[in-house]
Formats: sequence, structure tokens, C-alpha cells
Amino acid sequence: MAVRTCIPWPDKRLRTAAAAVEEITDAERAVWDDLVDTMEAMPGVGMGANQIGVMQRLAVVDASEERGQVVRMANPEILHASVQLREHDEASPNLPGVWATIKRPRAVTVRYMDEAGETVEKDFVGLWATSVQHQIDHLNGKMYFDHLSRTKRAMLLKRAQKAR
Repeated sequence: MAVRTCIPWPDKRLRTAAAAVEEITDAERAVWDDLVDTMEAMPGVGMGANQIGVMQRLAVVDASEERGQVVRMANPEILHASVQLREHDEASPNLPGVWATIKRPRAVTVRYMDEAGETVEKDFVGLWATSVQHQIDHLNGKMYFDHLSRTKRAMLLKRAQKAR
């Protein structure tokens, strides 16, 4: 277990969809452990493997207030999203110093493979849902600011460049 370095934007791996995980082995569990350590060090509420340069569809989410409620997911996919939206300020350690308010579905149902290699379907609501969607975007090669208008995205990237 280790805190890993987050690759900096605009590294092309952040724009590349991660590869599906065929089975859960000790190697995948080690990546999950590193993701948890890295997420906690930020601190954050989720992380996708490609954020640390590992191009596998692995993510972790922990939006609990007390922490220690980590959900480890392989190949997560959204099966259902609520019509009701929720606004939340989102950021990424891959592009430090900036954030944006993003609207996403308030609740989602997600199918993923868990630590035992079992297929699970789980409902996430509120910050949990926001974080899961954010991580799935990362695994698909998408950043949170892709949900912004072209003008707002350009302004955010310009601010990020100044923050460096």
C-alpha cells in the first residue's frame, strides 16, 4: 500500500478509456489499496486507477463522513440514473487549484465487480452518487470539466494554468 503520484493534466492517459478487468487478483487488490491510500492522503471521496497511471477499470469511493466505508469497484457501469439532478463542486488532483460546480443525477444504480470477483448492483445517493459518476467518467477518459460549456471549460483550464 502506498500513496501514488497523480498524473498531471493534460497527460493522454486521462483522455484514454481504461481496459476492462477480467478477474480480481492480488495485483488488482494492490491497485485498490494504493487508490485508497492516495484518496485518503488528498483527502478525497474517490479515485480512478487511470488517475495514477494504471489503465485498468478500477475505482474506489468513500463519501462517508466517518471514513473507512470504501467501496472497491472493477468495471463499474451505470444501469440507472435519477432524473433529479444534484449540484456539487468537483475537482481533481490531476488538475490542482481549480474546481467547478457540476450537475449530475442525484442517485445512480451501478453494476460492478467487487473484491471477491462477484457482480454487484448497488444504489448510490447524494455525494456517493456524484463520486461514483466522477470516477466512471475518469475510467472512460473524461474529466469533470467536460460537463461544462466550452467557454467555462476554457476559463477553468486557463485558471489551472495560472495556478501552476
